[in-house]
Amino acid sequence: MQIKTYNKTNFHKYTFCIYHEVDFDSVKNLEPNYKSKSGSSYYFVENGVYRLSNHWSRVANCRWRIVKNNYVKLSAVEVPNSKKDKLGFAKWSDFHQDNDFDKLYFIEMNAANEVNYFHKNNENYSNQILRTSVETTKVIKQIRTLLEETAWAKYLNNDDVATLRKEIIEKMITTNQTFNKIRQDYL
Repeated sequence: MQIKTYNKTNFHKYTFCIYHEVDFDSVKNLEPNYKSKSGSSYYFVENGVYRLSNHWSRVANCRWRIVKNNYVKLSAVEVPNSKKDKLGFAKWSDFHQDNDFDKLYFIEMNAANEVNYFHKNNENYSNQILRTSVETTKVIKQIRTLLEETAWAKYLNNDDVATLRKEIIEKMITTNQTFNKIRQDYL
């Protein structure tokens, strides 16, 4: 697949992007270039776009998420619902093509047991299992269930649920095996 170049005219058409939360002061001297019907404001700059919004994840025909920054401070900038609104910034190079049928996404889990997905054009991609958006969503839901519950381990031959959880999740991320197939190995 050819890598497309994104800018203010096409970034909102079937894209995946990870925005990074920034201080509201970042746009205090800017006027929004565009306001969506849902209330999001967009500020275009040479190397990217700021998005002020109270909703992230599935945005129209795009998959955009925001990485929280615990050091973001509220500012004197007039922001409606500032407790819910988040200001994110993304460079134009952070946008990647998205669709429902190509295997574009891989899954990672960090040390804090947070699971997320990334586009194959991400700099961290190195031959991980790629899935479609639907497959990715399904696996992430299963992993989050494994992280939150223990009922799934009730009849398995292993008393150390934490170790078992880690092994199963690792297999779910690194193979195309289903949870049920992996679980059978521990019966």
